[in-house]
Amino acid sequence: MTQKTFPLSVERLEELARLYPTPFHLYDESAIRKNVRRLKDAFAWNPGFREYFAVKATPNPYLMKILKGQGFGMDCSSLPELLLCEKIGVTGESVMFTSNDTPAEEFAKAKEMEANINLDDISHIPFLEKACGLPELVCCRWNPGPLKGGNAIIGKPEEAKYGFTREQLVEGYRLLKEKGVKRFGIHTMVASNELNPQYFIDTAEILFDLMLEISRSVGIAFEFANIGGGIGIPYKPEQDAVDLERVGEGVRLSYDRHVAAGLAPFRLYTECGRMVTGPYGWLVARVRHIKRTYKTYVGLDACMANLMRPALYGAYHHISVPAKADRPADMLCDVTGSLCENNDKFAIDRRLPAVEPGDLLVIHDAGAHGHAMGFQYNGKLRSAELLLREDGSVVPIRRAETVEDYFATLDFEGLKTFQA
Repeated sequence: MTQKTFPLSVERLEELARLYPTPFHLYDESAIRKNVRRLKDAFAWNPGFREYFAVKATPNPYLMKILKGQGFGMDCSSLPELLLCEKIGVTGESVMFTSNDTPAEEFAKAKEMEANINLDDISHIPFLEKACGLPELVCCRWNPGPLKGGNAIIGKPEEAKYGFTREQLVEGYRLLKEKGVKRFGIHTMVASNELNPQYFIDTAEILFDLMLEISRSVGIAFEFANIGGGIGIPYKPEQDAVDLERVGEGVRLSYDRHVAAGLAPFRLYTECGRMVTGPYGWLVARVRHIKRTYKTYVGLDACMANLMRPALYGAYHHISVPAKADRPADMLCDVTGSLCENNDKFAIDRRLPAVEPGDLLVIHDAGAHGHAMGFQYNGKLRSAELLLREDGSVVPIRRAETVEDYFATLDFEGLKTFQA
């Protein structure tokens, strides 16, 4: 079981909502830091361990700077994410560039930054060489196919668009060695939001098996193995968080067995995003309307532009009403937004305390893949992001978008002379 909490009192929340109009995302710095320490401790047995935060989960430079201060690297998959890293002073091998269908200019930028370049396909070897030359260090992503089961979000590995096959990986490393690459890494990631700790141990086991095989057949030594991310969070109260200590110990036992079998010692990397910030971010919204037709609808001033996961995946996010926490949840309702899309719903047939217009609702576990997945369909504007600092103060780390932002890419002057 996971207790769903919120770090502010009812009075403080109302005060904050007067200062920063809803909807907004709020993150808890202290809780994020505590969680970071737990992740690092679980893998402290490996001297070179490093977490590369998946920037796509929460691409805010303030949060990234906090994580940088904790020794994290950054996992990027696009040019803007690389540029975000530059702006907070994260470059070189502190950056993992894991992309797919990658344009030449993004490879060039990653190489310019001396980032770890993680190739997604064997055809990217000549493509990278032609675009900007092969770097000294190259990593390749393995897709284990039917050897490893996937899950509901990322799908079956053999149906996923990511990574090399086993045979392509052997050929790819041999080709890279022939072309003069001196340093090597390897990567895999085959699940997303997975809660079974054994899944990650098993993934490490088959990856380490492959490393040993390739090391012997190709004659290379791996400097690091990136076992990916995908560690889930307990979105539902009845779920338990992943036992990081069990994962760390299970991976350690596999590591020790493989090193004893002849695999050269290597640094272990992860690239978690969701489990780092997800439980410590909330979407705060205000009830705008109550509609009663064939069902009861609680309409918020937030919509799926602020949190897409329920509409996209049918994902569960816990919803609480802080000012009515002691009241019975006897109101059966759908919690909706204002988009002209019928799937713009945060919850379906959810029981809440009886709410009314003006009440503040808190949508939990919105600290990853929340604001980051925002969009402007239907003219909706992305919300502000706020940070609860360790000293109890709250600071804005991203302002809300304005109508001027929405129109900024349109040329209204040119419209005056446009002939229709």
